[in-house]
Amino acid sequence: MKNKIADCLKDVESFNAANIEELEQFRIKYLGKKGIIPSLFADFKSVSAEDRKEVGQEINNLKTAVQEKIVSLKENLDKGGETQVSGLDLSLPGESQLGGRHPLSLVRNEIIEIFSRIGFSVSEGPEIEDDFHNFTALNFPEEHPARDMQDTFFIERDPELVLRTHTSSVQVRVMEQSQPPIRTISPGRVFRNEAISARAHCIFHQVEGLYVDKDVSFKDLKQTLFYFAKELFGEQTKIRFRPSYFPFTEPSAEMDISCNICGGEGCNICKYTGWVEILGCGMVDPNVLEACNIDSKKYTGFAFGMGIERITLLKYQVNDLRLFFENDLRFLKQFQAAR
Repeated sequence: MKNKIADCLKDVESFNAANIEELEQFRIKYLGKKGIIPSLFADFKSVSAEDRKEVGQEINNLKTAVQEKIVSLKENLDKGGETQVSGLDLSLPGESQLGGRHPLSLVRNEIIEIFSRIGFSVSEGPEIEDDFHNFTALNFPEEHPARDMQDTFFIERDPELVLRTHTSSVQVRVMEQSQPPIRTISPGRVFRNEAISARAHCIFHQVEGLYVDKDVSFKDLKQTLFYFAKELFGEQTKIRFRPSYFPFTEPSAEMDISCNICGGEGCNICKYTGWVEILGCGMVDPNVLEACNIDSKKYTGFAFGMGIERITLLKYQVNDLRLFFENDLRFLKQFQAAR
């Protein structure tokens, strides 16, 4: 598989399109439903455990190269210019060296990078969402008390539209538009009508993950999250799972890590327990799969979701969530070296 990926990368780097039609054929060849990239992800499950990290990264690098090539050539063609066969591509966007990234962006990018190593792609969706994708397809029936778990902002002109309360709505859209195997994470901004305090905000950011395929088990979920936690917080991190409830997963659990601020000894951040909850997870409820036209008798899956603010608080030992939204340069300048 590595040789195939390397050959594809050479093909992408040397590709040149004379017109939009050739560029579209190139896009279908690599990114279409039966294209090279989806087939590589389908074959990924047969890769040995010791090679998965490297191969997963190579596939994602190839996908990024294809997307960047398409954007570059399309911009050139739209301007009526000739596409470049080789040399420096001046149409590619530059990266500013001024200032530093926001701490939430730093942690978001790190989370994406960790999951990309094991074959997860990134998917995005609208922040203004309809009731079906935000609630109904995720096993929240009308008038069900589970809807009270999330205080929602409704759009006044249309009661069927809401500011999304979680990025699980993106997962529904992914499942509607594609068939398993599906392996994706959905980072994004979400909204809940909550009082703003040192521990909560009405706007925050999530990363939710989804894996659907044949014979996916809770064991696969645990191993994926063990890998993630140790990559992000270090090999010394201890992990535990506790039973929980979410409408869209069954069985469900919450995952705790040993508090990296006090080393598990007990502090105000972990409420003197030595443990901090960082995410919720579980096996995708069959009702959710069926609502997205996926055969629940043939496929199973797991899902998880975490708040980026909570992860960032722990990683950088920040004690007030409001600091992430106040744009205080005295606070933000501390992260300039962590680009």
